[in-house]
Amino acid sequence: MRTVDLIQQKRDGHELSTEGIRHLIQGYVSGDIPDYQIAAWLMAVYFQGMSSRETADLTMAMAESGDQIDLSAIHGIKVDKHSTGGVGDTTTLVLAPLVAAAGVPVAKMSGRGLGHTGGTIDKLEAIRGFHVEMTRDQFVQQVNEIGAAVISQSDNITPADKMLYSLRDVTATVESIPLIASSIMSKKIASGADAIVLDVKTGSGAFMKTPEDSIKLAQAMVEIGTRVGRETIAIISSMEQPLGYAIGNALEVKEAILTLAGRGPQDLTELSLTLGSYMLVAGGRADHEEEARRLLEKLLHNGHALEKFKQFVAAQGGDASIIDEVLKEEDGDGSGSLPTAELKAVVQAPQAGCVAAIDAEALGRAAMKLGAGRETKESKIDLSAGIVLRVKTGDRVQSGDVLAELHSNLSQEAVDAVAREVQASIAFTDAVPDSQPLIYAVVSKDGVKRLSEQK
Repeated sequence: MRTVDLIQQKRDGHELSTEGIRHLIQGYVSGDIPDYQIAAWLMAVYFQGMSSRETADLTMAMAESGDQIDLSAIHGIKVDKHSTGGVGDTTTLVLAPLVAAAGVPVAKMSGRGLGHTGGTIDKLEAIRGFHVEMTRDQFVQQVNEIGAAVISQSDNITPADKMLYSLRDVTATVESIPLIASSIMSKKIASGADAIVLDVKTGSGAFMKTPEDSIKLAQAMVEIGTRVGRETIAIISSMEQPLGYAIGNALEVKEAILTLAGRGPQDLTELSLTLGSYMLVAGGRADHEEEARRLLEKLLHNGHALEKFKQFVAAQGGDASIIDEVLKEEDGDGSGSLPTAELKAVVQAPQAGCVAAIDAEALGRAAMKLGAGRETKESKIDLSAGIVLRVKTGDRVQSGDVLAELHSNLSQEAVDAVAREVQASIAFTDAVPDSQPLIYAVVSKDGVKRLSEQK
């Protein structure tokens, strides 16, 4: 089998065989096939696309290129959740304890963030003492005992995906639905999930800017999951403005704690309940989403979800007293316990009116400049840095009202420059703008269910 023949077949719009796709992936990982040939094949895929069978074959070839995690020793159906990325996306911190409290095991392997804020691992490390390294046996034991564990992803999970993504990034082939779908799903499958719930973002702060493109990506991922025997469902959710109010690692941990205490932002709470409901159904804990939602709402309000978070933090070496300190601090009588920036600055409204739009992508870049994220993998992250919004789209403000609070350890001059960017990212109008849905659609193997009304 010659690599050049496979490139030519795809260039001319033909399907590649399962064996042909495996030849490409295995040869690239082993070093037998050079970058320039894989780059040519990627460009052919970019223009010609892939069939659903080809995409599933590519996904499995990447999943099989490194470690595959066996979670069979964990009791119950293991349901993983994945977000395609957004600004202020704190749902994993809420869902892990919430879903575990409902009786569905959460055995999650996460990476560090690259971009506007840290990943789930970075956020959890804002909790004093929390560690993300443990043996496979310890990981399994913790999930079986308390229902949840989050550890750092193995460096040898889907090495083919890491290699392909680096090449796609420098050959203008990132924006390909089959390549994006196989990249995401290969990691989920290699991580041992029995079922997968996907949060596919859409809007200014998302990779996919329109609901239609997000639905196409979701359909591709659901079809992959179905073909390889993993129940998969995708929720299309809005990222036209940041989720919740906090953008930044310690700030998002605080917001997650408030949400688990039933005091969180409406949009973060709503999306967490929606995703969690589908996780409970996939995990066999509820027969339908309405039943699952009632159970999750009860766990938020009776304190069981918050208690599960305390157990989870303590089990991984974290100082669980921080949780109560955060709640006291919010009530005005706590001393503060999460990492805190030295400098805080406010961004004020330049005029009166209604908030017409909040550019999530611009705010993500601003948070990264404050130190909350990484521009490169080598960048050092500031766990205390970030932005706390004080408004949402549709809110009415007066000139001089606080739009956002900036947290940073940079110079006043640097923070002032970011403050101007934050102010420019928020647009105003005289009239109240039309409300936008938080959730656009649900995609499953049965098709696309479009939600015309927001709950």
